Amino acid sequence: MGSFSMWHWLIVLAIVLLLFGRGKIPELMGDVAKGIKSFKKGMNDDDAPEATTGKTVDHKADETK
Repeated sequence: MGSFSMWHWLIVLAIVLLLFGRGKIPELMGDVAKGIKSFKKGMNDDDAPEATTGKTVDHKADETK
């Protein structure tokens, strides 16, 4: 029940590489990073006030004769 030795970690690493392959792990981490960025962007979009166009409309009263 003690800590794992270096051999245990090497065996675990070898099993992970066999299951996922060398190219799959960086691809998986890239997908996780994209998901986090999308989540943060979505959270910022919800909190940001809606942008206005900056145009103003002048109202002129109709003059009747």
